[in-house]
Amino acid sequence: MKNVAIIMGGYSSEYQISLTSGNVVYSFLDKTKYNAYRIHIFRDKWIMVDDNNTEYPVNRHDFTVAYQGNTLSFDVVFNAIHGTPGEDGLMQAYFELLGIPQTSCDYYQAALTFNKRDLLSVLKPYGIKTATSYYLNLGDAVDTATIIKTVGLPCFVKPNKSGSSFGISKVKTEAELLPAIENAYKEDNEIIIESFLDGTEVSVGVINYKGTITVLPITEIVSENDFFDYEAKYLGKSQEITPARIAPELAEKVNAVAKRAYEVLKMKGFSRSEFIIVDGEPHMLEMNTIPGLTTESILPQQAREAGISLTDLFDNAITLALK
Repeated sequence: MKNVAIIMGGYSSEYQISLTSGNVVYSFLDKTKYNAYRIHIFRDKWIMVDDNNTEYPVNRHDFTVAYQGNTLSFDVVFNAIHGTPGEDGLMQAYFELLGIPQTSCDYYQAALTFNKRDLLSVLKPYGIKTATSYYLNLGDAVDTATIIKTVGLPCFVKPNKSGSSFGISKVKTEAELLPAIENAYKEDNEIIIESFLDGTEVSVGVINYKGTITVLPITEIVSENDFFDYEAKYLGKSQEITPARIAPELAEKVNAVAKRAYEVLKMKGFSRSEFIIVDGEPHMLEMNTIPGLTTESILPQQAREAGISLTDLFDNAITLALK
């Protein structure tokens, strides 16, 4: 029986969603194969939480826990932290130093994909299309006329390193641009401003399943709001249609681009990439390497459509990490 540490929580606005994902992993993990332990990672404490919600401190020097008179160590880590420090490379590097295998991609890929600007810059030379963009760092002079001349209206203002649509605004007039920039700076000191892509939004999961890079069935996103924001993602203000209502040849094109990105970046573990299809061409928005893992999250929906249960999905991730 392997000891599995399921890390969840984190330091970002996404911590509550991460706790939900982590608890789903804990619930569905095959208890006949694994001893599963929930580890909460917060800025002020790292703790193991048992079924009675008793807290046991984690020794950060070697990632062990004093538990029931013994020192509990872990054979593998299941990473369910959305945002920092689980999705940006920090935890990956930490476990690499300790020699403990973990289920997500390596630290470089995590840091790269978490930085939307860097990710898209790396993928562009491989023919992967993106929106027109404009970059700002905290403290830069803001020339609204130049920004609008570059990306047009409407446009999207996004924190460069953030998830779950925190800090994102759709801007329709020049007057709305500065407040949107200030809102994005609440989440990150780097901003990406992108042109509006008028098309079909889809989400594509790519995983290594039993040693083969596998593209899961595509999900079409139909938001009741102006875009796929927090309400649309988590409060039922959207339809997530799997498989997407697109022509088979277009689905093949989207699949090929998503798989290409996974391969180019030498990814491991889960990935979920977001695209807008405009005039038959997929344009990448971002790639998530720790996507939501609740029963209703997009990637689990896609796995279910592909005939992969949550128990199989999580078992596969651990099996590959341990190889």
